[in-house]
Amino acid sequence: MQTRSWMAAAALAALAAPAAAQDTLPTPAPIDVPVLEPAALSLAGSECQGVARYLNVRSAGGAQLSPDGRELLYITSTTGQPQLWIAPVRGDGPAAPRQITFGANRVQFARWSPDGRWIAYGTDRGGNERTQFFLLSPDGTRERELTPADDFFRMFSGWSPAGRRIAYVSNERNGSDFDLYVVDLDADGRPGAPRMVMQGAGNLGVEAWRPDGEALVLSQGRGEADNDLFLLDLRTQKLDTLFVPEQMSSYRGIQWTPDGRGFFLATNHERDFAGLAHYQLSDRALHWIEEPRHDVEQVAASSDARWLAYTINENGFSRLVLRDLGGRGVVRIPGVPNGVVTALEWARDAPRLAIGVTGPGLPGDVWVYDAAAGQTTRATESTLAGLDPASFVAPEAVTIPSFDGVDVYGLLYRPRGAEGRRPPVVMMLHGGPTSQARPGFDPVKQYLLARGYAVLDLNFRGSTGFGQRFTQLDNKRLRPNAVRDMQSAVEWLRARPDVDGTRVAAMGGSYGGYMTLAAVAQLPEYFQAGVDFVGVANWISGLEDASPQLKNSDRIEYGNIDDPADRAFFTEISPLSYADRIRSPLLVVHGANDPRVPVGEADQIVRAVRQRRGDVEYLRFPDEGHGIAKLQNRITAYQRIARFLDRVLGNEGMECRGR
Repeated sequence: MQTRSWMAAAALAALAAPAAAQDTLPTPAPIDVPVLEPAALSLAGSECQGVARYLNVRSAGGAQLSPDGRELLYITSTTGQPQLWIAPVRGDGPAAPRQITFGANRVQFARWSPDGRWIAYGTDRGGNERTQFFLLSPDGTRERELTPADDFFRMFSGWSPAGRRIAYVSNERNGSDFDLYVVDLDADGRPGAPRMVMQGAGNLGVEAWRPDGEALVLSQGRGEADNDLFLLDLRTQKLDTLFVPEQMSSYRGIQWTPDGRGFFLATNHERDFAGLAHYQLSDRALHWIEEPRHDVEQVAASSDARWLAYTINENGFSRLVLRDLGGRGVVRIPGVPNGVVTALEWARDAPRLAIGVTGPGLPGDVWVYDAAAGQTTRATESTLAGLDPASFVAPEAVTIPSFDGVDVYGLLYRPRGAEGRRPPVVMMLHGGPTSQARPGFDPVKQYLLARGYAVLDLNFRGSTGFGQRFTQLDNKRLRPNAVRDMQSAVEWLRARPDVDGTRVAAMGGSYGGYMTLAAVAQLPEYFQAGVDFVGVANWISGLEDASPQLKNSDRIEYGNIDDPADRAFFTEISPLSYADRIRSPLLVVHGANDPRVPVGEADQIVRAVRQRRGDVEYLRFPDEGHGIAKLQNRITAYQRIARFLDRVLGNEGMECRGR
């Protein structure tokens, strides 16, 4: 171990030196800033469609009902940037929506005030994640600025139950720790000066206001997937510890009962999978309601606590459950399609439940269930941009034995019309790592499938959705085992008769970008290409330069950057340490404003490959952050990616080249 660490450290030091004389191009170079490409659309119904049509498919996200349940607030990118829209909820189907924000930057969240008079929302600038808060009247005619546009990170923490205060956490005190602030609002929505009500340490967040508005349930992050739970009394400043277990656990979906004596939640406390429980403050005990062999995820209780809705993650698909706590038990919700539930929330003053759903053939829309009438209405109907939903491909859930006997999981998509040939494979690698490949609608996957590629969306160890033990299998010194999962997955693909496991490209973003770089650098004999979005190339600089929101969980997930032994390990697992082994073509995509994985990570790996005269393309977007959000940028990026994959994988089965 010491020898390998020394060799890797030497390699990193060499790569950090000024470019050698044989370096043909400086990094970054003007050529790295992408020239936006036109996006010509084929006629609707044509056999060959370009990526622009797929990226113009819309979805409705961030759904929330107005307090009376008569209107639905949601975010969609019809204008090319995510903006706020409102649609009436009618019993006979979707009604005409109206757009209420028109800014140059994306809307990141929106929350209706309890009295329905205001909508709080947030935007950042060019993807920098420094969120600024605003108030907007539902008709869009009055607007208030709540926080300034500055360089601090803020996370909105909800309205007080009476609607006269908001809470948020921010690192503005010292740039690293997150403190809790409360802002009072007058009758006309004008804010008072923010008041710090608790000085925090690390990654502090708010889970819920107590119904009387005088206390908050606080979350203290422990790693990426787990947290501790506290109750802060705003009058006395007393901080009451609810859960700080020896074994890290997750406590999510806090839903108070009206009397303020307890709350419902999803938790994996002292178990592998998260169950549904009620926590009673009087006896400080969890009372289990359901303990499935899969994770309970979203939890939504009606304001009168009669109705309790929740979802269970079964191999990536969501099973939606509704309980009538008034006596009827489990009640069926009719008319909601199968898929992944993305939103679940009751109206404050009406028994109406908003349900957001996406699936392989469903880009993402919202249904509203009226519990009093027992009826479900579709509230939004997003455009498919002229694509035939029958052309979309659903995946097969697969189990893959890895090198050490641990099973890893995936979703395998096979292109239509591939009979008689073995298509090349794009291995998709999700971010996180505490995330999960799920069968929601992904326009990029469907586009690649239409071009004749197979897609394996891999849930390597460290992914969520398969129990707490599986999620922790890549922590700290176990991290290289997730890289070896990719090797096992390629070997599994090579044994299949219906795909070509000798032509595999890795493609992923954020942590998936790191996995992509690790694939081409450490497993060059298994991967013929890599497409890296905003990935870490050098764990030393990646951890040192990460945003404050991530640094506080990184110590648990990865290790301590200030510890010499951990630091040597980070050098050892950095793809940059193996850049001299990269033989396969590489395409790197990054936003210059990225606060999570700074763009210097992309610069480092591109520079290293160029110094060795390797095959690398670089798309360095000056107006993007941690991902590519703007429609024209996305069209340009994925047109380039399609041409890259066709070139390096030799996709002879695709007849629509150039689209």
